[in-house]
This record gives sequence, structure tokens and C-alpha cells, in this order.
Amino acid sequence: MNHVTWRVHDDVAELVLVNPPQNRIGERAAEELLAAVEAIEAGPARAVLLRAEGSDFSFGGDITSWPDLGHRQLRVLFEKFLVAFNRLERLPLPVIAAVQGLCFGGGFELALRADVLFAAETARFGHPEQSIGVITLLGGAHRVAARAGWARAFEWTLTSEQVSAATMAQAGVVNRVVLDDELLATARSFAAKVAGGPTRAYEANKAVLRAWVDGGVSAADNALFDIAMPLFHTDDARRGISSAIDALRAGKPRPVLDFTGN
Repeated sequence: MNHVTWRVHDDVAELVLVNPPQNRIGERAAEELLAAVEAIEAGPARAVLLRAEGSDFSFGGDITSWPDLGHRQLRVLFEKFLVAFNRLERLPLPVIAAVQGLCFGGGFELALRADVLFAAETARFGHPEQSIGVITLLGGAHRVAARAGWARAFEWTLTSEQVSAATMAQAGVVNRVVLDDELLATARSFAAKVAGGPTRAYEANKAVLRAWVDGGVSAADNALFDIAMPLFHTDDARRGISSAIDALRAGKPRPVLDFTGN
């Protein structure tokens, strides 16, 4: 039985954790995640929706094998997780996560790889790692810090408290909080809308933001034109610019285009 599945429907790839009730993420899930991400990138999808089956998104990593592994074996295992998670984060497509219930540990770190994070009203987030004497092993703390600041990120690693979706939204970690029974429909609608947009421009925006994360404003400025200029040769940009000019000259509103992603 798979722990991760995926399918593409109407240009949106749905990437799903399918090991409820806890959706624990072990070595098998990491391998299936990596294979799915590689297939999605090579395929026709123009947006990705990350979600989970069951009442909870994920309780985190499957720690049951850890006591039996040596230092080197543990490092190899965690590097395998990190590679899979980071491949999702670096997909040249918008990634939207829909989180319900408990989103803890490695599950939280996986959700943080999304570009846009929707959460159900009753969703709760947290880092339980300090309760077992370790740290966020897949980059959770510093990714929260990038969104919410050092102070909140460090506090949450100290306490392992279950933080509400509303608090996470106020801190800038979560984009939107929606009613529990509307979560999936809302996230799917947003993903479908994004999938109909200028895919190459979304990829470029993501690359510029990645340059900023890696090196700040100066690094993003230095990379900006190398990333942006090829867009002017895309079909979407050519049609978009031409239609905007035509509308301007005619004194009409700019038309809403059906972008092809090319």
C-alpha cells in the first residue's frame, strides 16, 4: 500500500499523503514523494495541490526505526527526506498546501515547502522535536523564521505547543484560514485558478523569491533580469503585452487571457 499518491486533473497535480490516521512520514513515504515530484515536474501539470487523507494532515516523521540506526545511517535517512522535501519546494510550479487537523513535526516541515498554505479553522501546527531532545531535522524552524521571524520560530521550537491556524496566519506562516468543511474545495479552486495562469511567469517569480531567500535583496536584484528577460519571448507574454496595448489604445479594459503556460 502506498503512503503517497498523485494524479493530474485539469492541469493540477494532487499530491496526497495516504497513510491515515496519522500520515506518518517514513523512508517509504520519502521515496514515493520524491518519485511523485519528479514525475509531476516532467509531466503536464501547471500547479500542485498537497493534501492528506484523514482527519489529520500528519503527526510527523516515523521515528520507530531511529533507535536501531547508527549516526551515519540516521544522517543518510534524514538526507533522503531532505532531498525529497526540497525537490517539492523547488518545483518550478506553484505548490498549494491544504492542511487539516494536526500538522506536526515532519508533516509541518513538508507543508512549509508549499508556496501558499491554506489551513482549516481547527488545524494546529507545531514542532514536537524538543520533546524528544532533538531539533527540526528537515528545516522547519528556519523556514518558519523566514515567514514569521526569529523570535516566534524559536519560541515554538522551545515549547512544542500546538499553535492554532489563526495564530499561524497572523504570523504569516499560513496564507488563509477557511472553514473546515470548505478547506479542500477552496484549495482546489485556488489551485485551478493558478493552473490557468502564466506558468512561466510563476516559475520566474518563484526563482526571484528563492534568490532573495538565499541572499537577500541584493542577490534577488542581481538575478532579476537573467530570470525575467526570457519571459518576453514566451507566447503568454507576447499575447499578454499585445492585448494590453490594444486595450489601452482602444480605451477599453484589459482583457482576461486564457494563458497556455508557454
